Order: sequence, then C-alpha cells, then structure tokens
Amino acid sequence: MIYLQLIFEFLKIGLFSFGGGYATIPFLYHLTITKDWFTSQQLSDMVALSSITPGPVGVNVATFAGVKTAGILGAIFSTTSVILPSLVICIILSKLLEKFRYNRYVQSVISVLKPVSCGLLAAVGISLFIDNLNLLGLILFGVFIFLTIKEKREPIFYLAISAFVGMVAGFFNLMG
Repeated sequence: MIYLQLIFEFLKIGLFSFGGGYATIPFLYHLTITKDWFTSQQLSDMVALSSITPGPVGVNVATFAGVKTAGILGAIFSTTSVILPSLVICIILSKLLEKFRYNRYVQSVISVLKPVSCGLLAAVGISLFIDNLNLLGLILFGVFIFLTIKEKREPIFYLAISAFVGMVAGFFNLMG
C-alpha cells in the first residue's frame, strides 16, 4: 500500500512541479503535513544533501524521500514516479517535432536557435576563460583551438577535450 501511495504522490510531484528541482519542495513539504513519512527537519536535510550530490535536486530528493519512507524499493518507486511525467512529455514532444521536422516554420526556428545557443555557450566560455586566465590555460586553449581548426569531429570529442583542459588548468591553478 505504501508503494502505491509513493507512486501516486511522486507522479503528482513530477507532473506539477515546473521550474526545476526546488519547485518540488512545496509538494514535499505538503507531504510532511499530510503523511507521516518524514518530518520537515528531515526534508530540510534531504534538500541540503540533494543540493551537494550529483544529479537533479528534485530527483535526488525523491530518492531520499523514498528511502526514508519505504527503503530501497521506495526509492526506486519514488524516483521513477517523479521522472515518468517528464519522460512521457519529452517522448510526445519529440514525436511531434519529428512530425513537423520538415515544416518550414520549425526549420526557421531551429536554424535561429542553433547559432544563438552556440553564441550563448561561447559567451559563457569566454567569460570563464577571462575570469580564470593563466599561462597554462592560455597554452591549453591554444592547443584546443588548433585541434578544432585542424579537423572536424563529433561534439563529444570537444566536450572531452574541454573537460580535460579544464581539469589540467584547474589542477595547476590549485597548485600554484
């Protein structure tokens, strides 16, 4: 019975909490009042832990709440339930987008969004680069630019190289 209640409550939370993981907190607080699954202090602890662990806050809180309420199986049910509405919506939207893929209006919007997204990412990258400017970072950035100009590769390659450059530069920044 507790598993069905978890599924129902976390499906509601996943369906109606728009705006990121912190938007789930009012729904979870409501659970502290209506159910005796966890206290408001435990909820506060769950949110704090979720904020420092990898992954989306809402999913992490759902997992912690499920563990607290009904153990590992409760965590599985609550996590799956909070994710399920978003998954279904994404699948439906992807099917709709596929249906209108060759629509000229959709193509126009996508052709505008691609360079805008690249520009926003570049602005963040340049801002971070300027804020953390050092000689090693400058050298690694030059190597990175050379690699990108020399040959075209998949985006994941550039992400991996960027992560490596960031780790190396960060390591030497901490050392010196």
